[in-house]
Amino acid sequence: MKKQFLTTSIALTIGLSTFGGILPATNQAMDVKAATTTNVQHNDQAVAAKADQLIQTGKSLIGQATYSNTVYKPTYPYKFSCASFIMYIFEKNGVDLATYNEDYMIQQGTYVPRNQLQKGDLLFFKSKTTGTDPDHVGMYIGDNKMIHMADSKQNIVISDLNSKPYYTDNYVSARRVLPTLLPSNPATKGDTIVQNAFDYKDKVTMSTTNDEKNLRFTGPGFVNYVYKKSGVNLGTTNLKDQMNLGTTVSRNSLKKGDLVFFNSVPGSSTPSQVAIYAGDQRLIIPSSSGITTRVMFVDYYNQHYIKAKRVF
Repeated sequence: MKKQFLTTSIALTIGLSTFGGILPATNQAMDVKAATTTNVQHNDQAVAAKADQLIQTGKSLIGQATYSNTVYKPTYPYKFSCASFIMYIFEKNGVDLATYNEDYMIQQGTYVPRNQLQKGDLLFFKSKTTGTDPDHVGMYIGDNKMIHMADSKQNIVISDLNSKPYYTDNYVSARRVLPTLLPSNPATKGDTIVQNAFDYKDKVTMSTTNDEKNLRFTGPGFVNYVYKKSGVNLGTTNLKDQMNLGTTVSRNSLKKGDLVFFNSVPGSSTPSQVAIYAGDQRLIIPSSSGITTRVMFVDYYNQHYIKAKRVF
């Protein structure tokens, strides 16, 4: 369901973090093509194991969590909306969706026909009569069933997709985010950079100066540290100098580990923020409020996007 707490969260983050702009929803014809492309970078066994982990985490919260579209509380007593529940169980298993908004989740991964669902796929529903965005999301767990935060009366439940008219009449689409959000096998340099950034996400302190020994960094200082730990020497903690490194890449050609730069004044070529591209429209963003992850789908960030650079 729509989450009222999203507005507050973005308001606190704007100016400190940066996304990109809203991208048009991919049509199903294009999505079907993407879904039928073989992903040679992952093996089915690893994806199935990750899906089972997600399902186990979701089931463990049955009877423990309650529904709220105004409060997100990822510790006991847990409070989730349908989308923040999905985000939480993925994040707990090392997969960062970088959003608790079903509008953005439906733009990640690849489209999956309903008759080809696999464990871990995200399922989207729309009961409202206005707009085009989904208003509910759940996760497929096999045997024509999904686990989801249903509403304030049911909380987290497992539902058969044919058990109620709601599930049959309001079904919109399904997206496969495994394996696209997982590291490649073997891991690429970009995967290593992204993993190191995630590993240090909750260990560093943001500051106005850089102190590697005590893990205190400016935004560009954090980026420089992560890349150095990953075997890539940027050689600078200066934001403008970092934007002059490497090769400029177009937004639709971004790869994991690319640097993405944003300004504070739309149209300005002077950067005020750098982020690490984490794949599938996700960003790892160092700012004065800490290290956050977001998706590149929001108007504000489209207006402030400058360029992206590939530095390895």
